[in-house]
Amino acid sequence: MPMKQIPINQETPYLLLDINKLDANIARMKAHLAPLNVTLRPHVKTNKSAQVAARFFSTADKPITVSTLHEADFFAQHGFTDILYGVAIAPNKFEHVRKLISTGVDLKLILDNVQSAQLLLDFSSLHHLPVNVLLEIDSDGHRSGLPPCDGEIEQIARLLQGSLVTLCGVMTHAGNSYNSRSLSEIEQYANQERDAVVSSAEMLRSLGVNVTIVSVGSTPTALFSKDLTGVTEVRAGVFAFFDLVMAGLGVCKADDIALSVVTTVIGHQKEKGWVIVDAGWMALSRDRGTANQKVDQGYGIVCDMNGRPIGDLIVSAANQEHGIISSRSGKHVDGLPVGTPLRILPNHACSTAAQYDGYYLLNLDGSSDTYWPRINGWQ
Repeated sequence: MPMKQIPINQETPYLLLDINKLDANIARMKAHLAPLNVTLRPHVKTNKSAQVAARFFSTADKPITVSTLHEADFFAQHGFTDILYGVAIAPNKFEHVRKLISTGVDLKLILDNVQSAQLLLDFSSLHHLPVNVLLEIDSDGHRSGLPPCDGEIEQIARLLQGSLVTLCGVMTHAGNSYNSRSLSEIEQYANQERDAVVSSAEMLRSLGVNVTIVSVGSTPTALFSKDLTGVTEVRAGVFAFFDLVMAGLGVCKADDIALSVVTTVIGHQKEKGWVIVDAGWMALSRDRGTANQKVDQGYGIVCDMNGRPIGDLIVSAANQEHGIISSRSGKHVDGLPVGTPLRILPNHACSTAAQYDGYYLLNLDGSSDTYWPRINGWQ
């Protein structure tokens, strides 16, 4: 790629987004899901950008998943009104929910216990507020949610029956897919994820519930699902950018990663064979998600400004504003004088991107845009 496309005079560290790779990653996901007859409801928590999110869609229908109500506000203001809030709702957010729904947002909430269901029901009744909810199903013991076909599912269904709180579906997230050791294991998690929600949806339908949404979602299982019978939609987010954790799982190649942190060499520790750069863990994040994989990538793979890995260099250690580059093999690192710009491929795209206010762009054809803003935080 031409160097002139990269803002070489921009102060480092900064976040660089390759639009060609972004679009290719999105196209790959769409192509995989098309014959499976499901809707893509991308998780925008990774990108938190209206411009990035717009590239998922070619029609007026733009269903998305968010991880904060702040994201819901932001994306609703940019025309994304079919929103699933993918975290179990807390009572201190009910008023925020009411405001979003009152502006015409088709907001769907998540419940996974009777207590939360009762609190939401009370609020809905008090304010005459129609609310749509999904029950979260725990498909792999990873985090939150109810066990498939659990008795509490029936309790919640009967509690909400005939109320303004409409139970319209079930959802799950196969978090254990991130611990897979092979692609066949990812496929097994995909089947387990599907079976968990489909069986729970069938249980609800037997109770007279009109289940219209059966939602699954993780990038590994989404890309390696072969049979999604009974599922209506897929939620995934990091696939748009990819990262080293996904590459370590075999879900993508390092060359598919659309996101990188641009940094500058600021010094050396010659006796240790180190190169020091101005991107520490504040710029790269503390995430060491590859540490438990077959290949530990440290804090990220070191590349030249064309995105090509430089030998076996990684960011092996990081302080707040300092990154330490070294060779995996222990060889002395030469040829990177002070002032040299470098790109670091991240372990976890979501947590790395969260350190920045926006993206500098590569390969955005036909546009004068060089920077896309993003949002962060909860307020």
